[in-house]
Amino acid sequence: MSGHSKWNNIKRKKEKTDAAKAKIFTKIGREISVIVKTGGANPAENSKLKDAIAKAKAANVPNDNIERIIKKAAGDTTANNYEELIYEGYGPCGIAVVVETLTDNRNRTAGDMRHYFDKCGGNLGQSGSVMFMFERKGQIIIEAEGKDEETVMEDALEAGAEDFNFDGDVFEIATGPNDLGAVRDALEEKGYTFESAEVAYIPSTMSTIDDADAIKQMEKLIDMLEENDDVQAIWHNWEMPDEE
Repeated sequence: MSGHSKWNNIKRKKEKTDAAKAKIFTKIGREISVIVKTGGANPAENSKLKDAIAKAKAANVPNDNIERIIKKAAGDTTANNYEELIYEGYGPCGIAVVVETLTDNRNRTAGDMRHYFDKCGGNLGQSGSVMFMFERKGQIIIEAEGKDEETVMEDALEAGAEDFNFDGDVFEIATGPNDLGAVRDALEEKGYTFESAEVAYIPSTMSTIDDADAIKQMEKLIDMLEENDDVQAIWHNWEMPDEE
């Protein structure tokens, strides 16, 4: 996958998820609700809903919660004015950042984004300012422990994966953005479970930060973005230091 691993980023995200399940459940619930309202409540006919359900399960959202969210969204005739907006900017030391949001007030969200980037030594950019450094791909992460690399690679490629990488801890499987669901389903049928399975913005090159204060600022920026209820996902090209 372009010669780099995003497992450090995913690992950090998972640790945050474990520490703040209620917030993660709320964000995924909002995403599912919007998808149901726009495409229907049947995952067999709404591929985005099927992907969102898989994402929710990977985040350990209980099945009862998922079903309740879908039923509520399907029966709620009041229009949710949520819209999907993507913000792009630079963090400290020129780290490229892409932020996916679902918001019912774009002025509030834009103001929050600008404040976070400014406060942490970065700046919010215009559309396209950093997106050229990323490629939209399906990304499936499978824990490597107890699995044979050759077998997983063969299964992934047979399922339709475009790329495969092993970093010692996990297997990273890349797909076309529209092929994620089919590849995930094929691997699930073979008995695999996933650390994550989602459409991601994969950076073409990674950047490091050497200055300790700048590292703290970048960590603060990520924390502030994660805490914002409108933010659904954060992607960046910072090669995060190993957390030993």
